[in-house]
Amino acid sequence: MVTALVAAMTALRIAYACLIDLRTDEAYYWTWSKENVLCFLDHPPMIAWFIRFGTAIFGDTNLGVRFAGILAMLATQLLLADIVRRLTHSMRAVALAVLMMEAALYYGLLMAKVSPDIALIPFAVALMWSLVRLAESGDARWWLAAGLFGGLALLSKFTVVLMLPAVLAFLLVPSWRLRWLRSPYPWIAALIALTLFLPVLIWNAQHDWASFRFQLVRATATHDISLRTVGDYIGLQFGLVGFVLLPVVLSGLVLSTWRGYFKGDAAAVLLSTAVSFPFLYFLWKSLSLRVGDTWPMFMWPTGFAAAAVNIAMLPRENWPGWMIRSTAFWARTAVVTGIATVVLVFLYYVAAPWNFIGQTDPIGGEAGYEAVVARTEAELKASGASWIATSDYRTYAMLRWFLGGRVPVIQVNERGRFQGFADPGIAEIAGHPGLYVAREPDNALPLLSATTAVREPLGRVQRVWRGVVMDTYALEKLTGWTPELSPPPDSPLFRWRLLAGDMRAGALA
Repeated sequence: MVTALVAAMTALRIAYACLIDLRTDEAYYWTWSKENVLCFLDHPPMIAWFIRFGTAIFGDTNLGVRFAGILAMLATQLLLADIVRRLTHSMRAVALAVLMMEAALYYGLLMAKVSPDIALIPFAVALMWSLVRLAESGDARWWLAAGLFGGLALLSKFTVVLMLPAVLAFLLVPSWRLRWLRSPYPWIAALIALTLFLPVLIWNAQHDWASFRFQLVRATATHDISLRTVGDYIGLQFGLVGFVLLPVVLSGLVLSTWRGYFKGDAAAVLLSTAVSFPFLYFLWKSLSLRVGDTWPMFMWPTGFAAAAVNIAMLPRENWPGWMIRSTAFWARTAVVTGIATVVLVFLYYVAAPWNFIGQTDPIGGEAGYEAVVARTEAELKASGASWIATSDYRTYAMLRWFLGGRVPVIQVNERGRFQGFADPGIAEIAGHPGLYVAREPDNALPLLSATTAVREPLGRVQRVWRGVVMDTYALEKLTGWTPELSPPPDSPLFRWRLLAGDMRAGALA
């Protein structure tokens, strides 16, 4: 029954991956997969490798870009199942952990949406799995597997460092601390992780530590305290994990923390800390910053494991019967209602004709680019332009995706994002008119004022989804100017924008 349900939900995710147009960040990461660089300004390279793997099989299609996310979900479920099986020896608990992932909207449906997080999640869970195997067997060689998966997680997204306190607690809190501190294996594991992380370190050393500075600005940014951003963070967790499932997981984490820190259960120390520390960190950051919707998603699969283990342990620890029955009831309710919600959201985006949320719809807000592309192609022919200029990475990515390389597309500002990228054909662009496509009001920024570009307005086009105007774009003909692909770091065309508004919007989550 569980296997059939997982198969059905996997088919649903595949359908979603095929039928829903790429979002802007997905197209942006797809552009990365076309480059041969060791790292990127925004993130480490793993997501580009994931996409390259999928497109090597299915081509530059929606499924090709998203295919690795489908596999990442299945791999994560297998790892969760084995973690729970080893800690409980209960197939009911195993089934519950697997179905909890299906019942959470982010995993049950949106793991089909490609992002650095879908690369991070299986490696983060594999790190937890390796250390659970270590706790179960006492075999020091599992530290080496932990180092391997920790290094792969670092190549996926920097936020995995928030799991380091869990690893340290696992090492230092149980009574085995002296054994492992004296053993070479944890230190070799750290060396393995660092060695795998070398591509990122090498690229950053060559580019003035750009990615670390980019992320450090976001991590250390401070703004006025805002209850709205706290509410956004908590609301996102309820929405993406589940209105019933989230309280079930949090209650399981509380008891897991008690088992770990007061009863000396090493696996419970690991699982509870791997969720509670990132959760509290993001809660603290949400006091002054909008936490991106995907940022905390690497931690919740470990929370599902802790919750499933907790439900199996309650009767063995002789907790009151009412508590055992109530916990099991709410867990079953969370799975049933959660899976139903995932299916309804799928049907809304795939089959329904309505827009109930308006311009804030998370999928519709990044849909409808076909009209922009069609108008862009028409103006290219009419104006004689041979290349396209943009001033934000979202428009740049979507134009590259839909045009499929037929026309050079260049983001003329924020060139720090494109360090080491291949030449898009500047020799063919020089001396030819271009077409500037910019979302209003960004087109009014004094971006091109310091250049020799002569701008001729050509018109406007709206991006519409289900009858609602999402954005308006201005199109202009550019003459007398060739964009500079490698401006100096002090140039306004090199610096990336990471303003307070971008931070609150969770830019580049």
